Amino acid sequence: MTDEQHTPPPDRDEALEAVLGNLLRIGVIVAAVVVGAGGVYLLIIRGGWIPDFRSFQDGGSPLRSIPLILRGAFEFRADAIVQTGLLLLIATPVLRVVFSLFGFARQRDWLYVALTLIVLCVLAVGLSGLQT
Repeated sequence: MTDEQHTPPPDRDEALEAVLGNLLRIGVIVAAVVVGAGGVYLLIIRGGWIPDFRSFQDGGSPLRSIPLILRGAFEFRADAIVQTGLLLLIATPVLRVVFSLFGFARQRDWLYVALTLIVLCVLAVGLSGLQT
């Protein structure tokens, strides 16, 4: 007879931490790959460009909103690809807060649900640009 050791099922808190850790890790890696690819593409198409720093001129970038950034990325504009990667980097901790909200609700830990909702509201106000 063999003496098998059975590993206990992971605790709910440990499982939630593992999911949140993986979400953060994958989000940062994906964002880094997108920014890196956009940066390489930008160097390929504009690597020889020498800026004129004697006078400042607003470039009038059309990349001032999320839909415009995403549209530019789908059109393979290098600057929009870099900004899409930065948006992914910003979205990663926000998604982590959203996932933790559902995890705490599933565990019926209402204090942490309330605190996570407050954090999510603060993030939403901060990212929306509404300031008092």
